[in-house]
Amino acid sequence: MDGTVVLVEGLSDRLALETLAARRERDLDAEGVAIVPMGGAKPIGRFLRQLGPQGRDVRLAGLCDAGEEPDFRRGLEQAGLGTDLTRAQMERLGFYVCDVDLEDELIRALGAAAVERVIEAEGELGSWRTLRKQPAQQGRTREAQLRRFMGTRGGRKIRYAVLLVDALDLDRVPRPLDRLLAHL
Repeated sequence: MDGTVVLVEGLSDRLALETLAARRERDLDAEGVAIVPMGGAKPIGRFLRQLGPQGRDVRLAGLCDAGEEPDFRRGLEQAGLGTDLTRAQMERLGFYVCDVDLEDELIRALGAAAVERVIEAEGELGSWRTLRKQPAQQGRTREAQLRRFMGTRGGRKIRYAVLLVDALDLDRVPRPLDRLLAHL
């Protein structure tokens, strides 16, 4: 395999990166970049062994959520790509961490009101309002409620990854997405 492989946790991450690349008029396929959703962070070690210096030795990059940073760090270290890696060292290797997760990054970049406009345009304002009224949501910030909304129905994170990236001002792209795309 030639080119670069970007390891991401799931399909929403891949779609967000592809959408951002397209908005920036980049053709990742033509550049030899493949974005591979791993089905979570746990398989990172296996992917790094197969594709990294101990395997096919392709150029690697990646994106993960803050909660999965230890898995990515351990995988990178076990693949021989460093020891006692800090987040800054992971970034130098091309691996970026979303605080808290991709949805949180996009919600903060857009602002809650803009995300609500996207939800309204998708015809899901009623579902959003219902979620906000639930006892478990009381006392939580709108941003936290929006993150919960994104994960309440199968496929919603995937659909909204594209919609939220499309709604972004390109001067306000979340740092992990911006840096990862610049790294490629």
